[in-house]
Amino acid sequence: MLAFGLTIVRHGETQCNKDGILQGQKIDSPLSEIGIRQSEAAGQYLRDVKFTNVFVSDMKRAKQTAEIIVRNNKTGHDIELVADRSLKERRFGVAEGGRVIEMKNMAKAAGQPLPEFTPPEGETMEQVKVRIKDFLKAMMQRIVNDHQDKVQHGGISISDETSWAPAGLPDDGVLNVSVHVLVVGHGAYMSIMMRHFFEDLKCPMGRGLDPAQQFSICPNTGMCRFIITLKCSNAGFAFSDIKCVFINRRDHIKTD
Repeated sequence: MLAFGLTIVRHGETQCNKDGILQGQKIDSPLSEIGIRQSEAAGQYLRDVKFTNVFVSDMKRAKQTAEIIVRNNKTGHDIELVADRSLKERRFGVAEGGRVIEMKNMAKAAGQPLPEFTPPEGETMEQVKVRIKDFLKAMMQRIVNDHQDKVQHGGISISDETSWAPAGLPDDGVLNVSVHVLVVGHGAYMSIMMRHFFEDLKCPMGRGLDPAQQFSICPNTGMCRFIITLKCSNAGFAFSDIKCVFINRRDHIKTD
């Protein structure tokens, strides 16, 4: 068995985010000055949290955010940032480059909730889920390959670490977990990943967490954390369990 922490962070703000422009995959924006400050704040918040692996979308806004977080981390200076195309934002087709409100109006006209609406030439939620599953499979394979020495034979319990409400600390849930993965990605993609975790993998909500946050868009540099357990054998590995530590945490973002 191998249990590892998974911390997922949305990229910092871009000018398009601020202006209400839908970026998707077509617009590869860098971070704005506010986005850089948000990423620095996220890095400072996580500075004492050890990461063993980092995966990031290959889009500029996500790569910049990951680089800033890792640069601020006390133990992550030599860690490899693995850029993965399967972490790209959801493709919104003809709506990309337009205003977010315009896509909301398109969804309303089609009589569909916004998250489930697919503009012409865009990706459906199910198509994004395929990318998510491909990423998770490749990520888990890399984790098992990199950390063979941490595989435990026999039972493993992670319930003690996650059975109570988080203490509001940066290392909630991962204090005694030897493998910890950082993933930096995108808002719509993360929202669909949460659906996969909570609906498909039947991840229970942690104590003290607001169920209304499950599928809401994570704020820029907002964070979600899970503990995943794999069954490992000579034949390979298989998913065993997932627990939620927190979702959409934004304690590091100043609101004044």
